[in-house]
Amino acid sequence: MISIVGIGNAASKIAEKFRATKNYNVYTLNSNVERKTKYKYKLKSYDSPEEYEKNIPDLSKFFSSIDDHVQLFVVGSSHSSNYSLGILQQLQGKKIDIFYIQPDTELMTGIPKMLDKIVFGVLQEYARSGLLNSFTPISNIMVERSIGNIPIKTYYDKINDSIFSTVHYINYFTHAEPEIGMTAKPLEINRIRTYGILNVKNLQEKWLFELDMERDLCYYLCINKDRLENEGGLHRKIVDMLKQKPKNVFRRISYAIYETEHQDFGLCVAHTNAIQQYT
Repeated sequence: MISIVGIGNAASKIAEKFRATKNYNVYTLNSNVERKTKYKYKLKSYDSPEEYEKNIPDLSKFFSSIDDHVQLFVVGSSHSSNYSLGILQQLQGKKIDIFYIQPDTELMTGIPKMLDKIVFGVLQEYARSGLLNSFTPISNIMVERSIGNIPIKTYYDKINDSIFSTVHYINYFTHAEPEIGMTAKPLEINRIRTYGILNVKNLQEKWLFELDMERDLCYYLCINKDRLENEGGLHRKIVDMLKQKPKNVFRRISYAIYETEHQDFGLCVAHTNAIQQYT
């Protein structure tokens, strides 16, 4: 089991999506919680970042049954992100993946932009030092581009659905046995990563964050069962396309192919050890 943790109202809405499957225990911490339960915790709101840092809640009892593997979602520009470092300290000893959701930074000003820049930098340093298993930035703008035109009324719900399904399927691929191929385990130092949506026809990526200095790249292809059984030469075609991608001693490429009863789809993951610049 993996424990999903959402800190803040926006991140909690992403975390809630994981309740649709039985593979996760979902914990949400935000100011909209009306009554504290085993998996929901009400966070207080304050006027300044300093007040948040001075009032980190004691979550030892709330997290008493949390799983050893934790995937934590946080929106950097939210005031609740001030809680994130204090909450991480209470999860020491756990395998922690941070999913950092970044809004449109060009339209941010004042405290939200300051928070986004600070938390973005600090959490990357945590990952590089080994305190985190991974740090995965995801840009709302780039998720929107990967989806296409989204109505305003369902804007965030569609984006949250896409983030959930991408993270969930990467989790699934990580633990499932492929039909053929094998994704390489990234080097220990490559703890900063991002995900992408893959066009299975031409293996073109739509990355969910512009990652600098990609190192280990893993391609996950989910192919319809009928094609896997009847389409000769499919494997060679995929391998040939992968061989056309840029690679060198620092940029390694691996892949794995899985079966699905549904339409073909693909995902990809890029890893690096380079601190990403805030833009």
